[in-house]
Amino acid sequence: MIKYSLVLILGLTCFSLIAQDDLLSMLEDEQEPTQTFTQSSFKGTRIINGHSVETRREGNLDFIISHRFGTLNSGSYELWGLDQSNIRIALEYSLSDNFTFGAGRNSFEKTYDGFVKYKLLKQQTGIKNIPISVVWFSSITAKTLHRFDGVKANLNDKLAYTNQILIARKINSSLSLQISPTYIHYNLIELDETSNDVLAVGIGGRYKITNRLTVNAEYFPQLSDKGNQYQDAIAFGVDIETGGHVFQLQFSNATAMIEKGFVGETKNDFFGGDIHFGFNISRAFQLKK
Repeated sequence: MIKYSLVLILGLTCFSLIAQDDLLSMLEDEQEPTQTFTQSSFKGTRIINGHSVETRREGNLDFIISHRFGTLNSGSYELWGLDQSNIRIALEYSLSDNFTFGAGRNSFEKTYDGFVKYKLLKQQTGIKNIPISVVWFSSITAKTLHRFDGVKANLNDKLAYTNQILIARKINSSLSLQISPTYIHYNLIELDETSNDVLAVGIGGRYKITNRLTVNAEYFPQLSDKGNQYQDAIAFGVDIETGGHVFQLQFSNATAMIEKGFVGETKNDFFGGDIHFGFNISRAFQLKK
């Protein structure tokens, strides 16, 4: 009798475990599959000089002030470049989580710029695995600095256009990398310049030290003939996040703070000591819930 009772108990226990497993399997089958989007590949909308794949949330207004001082090798008389300064002030607004537009004014060459930026793909895992983020970037600039060579330039002559595809991957919680194929067209070039068109491929990345501090690097080698007067843009910097602010400190051989300038018109030799200290400050305002 005892033997039969033990067999009965063992059978009921096995049946209970099997039923429990079946019930859990049914519940798992009924749950909706999840999708996880990668967040914060970079702290801000810029790696250093160039745009990152980051776009702000819908209804977000970003106020950005950028400074580039003179070169460090200008000596003590110029306070190692701090007596000289170029500034860009800009506003950027996100119509959606994927679409941002903005406009700015640069003291360097008295240039006005406007851009649009649209996120085509988001890095994500789940039902659909997408290993990279892809963003389209286009800008137009107008250089209004007066000419002193006697050339009568109309508005069309002063325009330049930039198109980029920004491709980035957040490798892990600390490391993000980006590649930025770039095409720039200048409507009017100087006599000693080689071409109206510039091709380049930007390479950049960041490494997170803490939740609020990252180190960044950026390099824009030109693929087209840049002549003897231009150099490839190189930059190193750190990002510091303080609440609604992102404070970027950087060292670069580029004077300009917009793509047509730092990609195609950088004249300073980074390894020759022609390095500018600069910073970007961005303050985000959420205008729409």
